[in-house]
Amino acid sequence: MLALRFYAPEDLRLEDVPEPTCGTDEVKIRVKNCSTCGTDVKIRKNGHQNLTPPRIIGHEIAGEVVEVGSGVAGDWKPGDRVQVIAAVPCGKCHECRKGWMAVCQNQTSVGYQYDGGFAEYMIVPREVLAVDGMNRIPDGVGFAEASAAEPFACAINAQEQLGIEPGDDVVIFGAGPIGCLHVRIARGVHRAGRVILVDINSERLKMSADAVQPDVVINASEVNIVEEILKLTDGRGADVIITATPANITQEQAVSMAARNGRISFFGGLPKTNPTITLDSNLVHYRQLHIHGANGSAPEHNRRALDYIASGEVPVADLITRRIRLRDVMDAFGIVERGEAIKVTVEP
Repeated sequence: MLALRFYAPEDLRLEDVPEPTCGTDEVKIRVKNCSTCGTDVKIRKNGHQNLTPPRIIGHEIAGEVVEVGSGVAGDWKPGDRVQVIAAVPCGKCHECRKGWMAVCQNQTSVGYQYDGGFAEYMIVPREVLAVDGMNRIPDGVGFAEASAAEPFACAINAQEQLGIEPGDDVVIFGAGPIGCLHVRIARGVHRAGRVILVDINSERLKMSADAVQPDVVINASEVNIVEEILKLTDGRGADVIITATPANITQEQAVSMAARNGRISFFGGLPKTNPTITLDSNLVHYRQLHIHGANGSAPEHNRRALDYIASGEVPVADLITRRIRLRDVMDAFGIVERGEAIKVTVEP
């Protein structure tokens, strides 16, 4: 079968590999869609400490069951349409027992410790099945839409920490696919007031704004973004700020523009070579600001993402603006890196 394997930084190889065999405690699926994200670009460039080569990468996966191991629980059968989680909690550690599976201390990941979805077939390992990490795709939801459930789940995890209320002013830094999902979740699920989308790439900002229609669009390369948000809110500041971009300055700006009792999500992780920021701690103290990290998702977030897609509360089909065949998968990395599409999906 055809598969994209990581060997070393800047050494990805699209090659023929043996089709995987299904163990007694595993499920084999035919991959229908595996979508791409900025993490894939970073893996290509830098690798990852948890990734042992050669490894088939790709972690936003939807497909069709072709074989079910004899020891697998449940009523799975060939032909079932499924979505597969990326972040795999152990289900046993202190954090998992507390219900905090998104921060499992023993977390493994599809496309890192287990072969991923840039392939014609893949094995859903027992570790995924043990935490109910293979989800049925609801009727009416396509495979491409279902593959977007994984990043959607990450955004759900972030926003549920923020207590967004109807009428809140929400600022979202980053007009990539995650930023677009944040716009739609804030509006469609939490009924936020004004949603303000911010980026410094004018072309990407226009493309995403045309799709998700935020209330306000700001190019932060053209204005002082903190002053602009304070002006828009009559000096009060934003109730919620989400930094869906790996830029140090946006985290600093988020603290400066937050209203009293403001909630901030540091959603985009910073480069490991430059992970620090400077902030005025007194703003946090006197304004009673709440700063949250957000790292990945839990299996339950994936199920909720599929439900929101199926109900129409948060549509995603129109965010998938490029479809690439597996044989041309290398093109997808350049498209993502250059910001030429909102969401790129790969179809074997």
